Amino acid sequence: MAKGLEKSVITCDMEGRIETFGDGSERMFGYTKEEIIGKKRVSLFSPGQVVLEHVPTWLSEASQTGEHVARTVFVRKDGTPFAAEIRVTPTYKDGVQVGYCGVTEALEDVEPKDAMPEISLMTKIFTWLVITRAPFLTAVIVPILIGAAWVATQGLVTPFPTGRFFTALFAGIFLHVAANTFNDYFDWRSGTDPANNDYFLPYSGGSRSIELGLVNERQLFTVAMVSLLVSAGLGVLLFLQAGIGILAFGLAGAFLAYFYTAPPLRLSARRGLGELAVGLAFGPLAVAGTVYALTGSVSTADFLVGVPIGLLTIAILWINQFPDLESDKETGKINLVVVLGRSRARYGYLLLMLAAFGLAAYWTLVTGLFPVGALLILGGAPLAIGAIRTIMSEYRERSLVKANVATIQLHALAGFLMAAGIFWSDSIARLLGL
Repeated sequence: MAKGLEKSVITCDMEGRIETFGDGSERMFGYTKEEIIGKKRVSLFSPGQVVLEHVPTWLSEASQTGEHVARTVFVRKDGTPFAAEIRVTPTYKDGVQVGYCGVTEALEDVEPKDAMPEISLMTKIFTWLVITRAPFLTAVIVPILIGAAWVATQGLVTPFPTGRFFTALFAGIFLHVAANTFNDYFDWRSGTDPANNDYFLPYSGGSRSIELGLVNERQLFTVAMVSLLVSAGLGVLLFLQAGIGILAFGLAGAFLAYFYTAPPLRLSARRGLGELAVGLAFGPLAVAGTVYALTGSVSTADFLVGVPIGLLTIAILWINQFPDLESDKETGKINLVVVLGRSRARYGYLLLMLAAFGLAAYWTLVTGLFPVGALLILGGAPLAIGAIRTIMSEYRERSLVKANVATIQLHALAGFLMAAGIFWSDSIARLLGL
């Protein structure tokens, strides 16, 4: 097979952020150095599904064996695909691997379809998990479970309406998918995501599904609208079963899902309104909305039981804003981390943790509003302590990602423990002799 005379040489760090971009790379891919260096990642040049299935394996093999050679397809700036051979080798500094070097040669007599690596069915399925950010749906599943456990342990309705519960659960899930995809769509359109090269994939910076070519803007907006309509359809079923009040919860959820990043409100850019919106949507509104969907009524206590998990959801958003700070500031997304700066924002994260666990303890031990089993939420405290230590000392480092991961794990663990504790609260009280 004939190789082109031109070679592209690109180096990147361990996260794929481009550090050098040779003259041959400019001619081969159609980008200038000014567009690429420090601003983009090497995933930009590959079809999205190749990135998802093959690139991690290629990099791992290069690190372990010293090189990986593959025939693949790359994409130029104008969208033209071309067949190529790439040789990936690790780069080192002081004996420690700091990145990769990729040397690419175009295969002039090979059609792109003949060089395309095989894409498995699992990767095609995983593509949609990436587009919808499905792994983060626990943010809505957990408060719905807390609401259901609250209904069950309080004996608010008998027998427990299982069918209605699953309708509410999937209505919440589809509404969250709509929120995720609207978020990606409008952050891309506003320039926030394209300007961001410091994100911690997959924890911040959006799904990157448009950048990877997994979907285009129109398709992503369609996914968001269809998800919103499915959620609305399930909401109509709940309205027929629970009453008109469910419309208020549904409309509030749809409003926040859309306008969190959509103009003209763009709540995420308005100095704390975005954090407030997320805390309400994935805390009091989700829990109380579940209670109403199951019982047809709602009380102040039903909202309050959602406050601790809502604060832990804000904590996820809060720490994910740390790596995104510069691009958020550049594109006018003025959230509280941008307002405070990383150093002071550390203490905001600490306050969120203290408030979440402190309020749960207060409403359980002091006021008796929550059943004793709600204290199981404190089982997440060790993860919170570890994350606080990391953010306090490593808030300017890439190693902060450890705290991002821990915060997501904390939300899920603490939330599931709280739901379980509330559900089995009577048994826990008997066990403790209360």
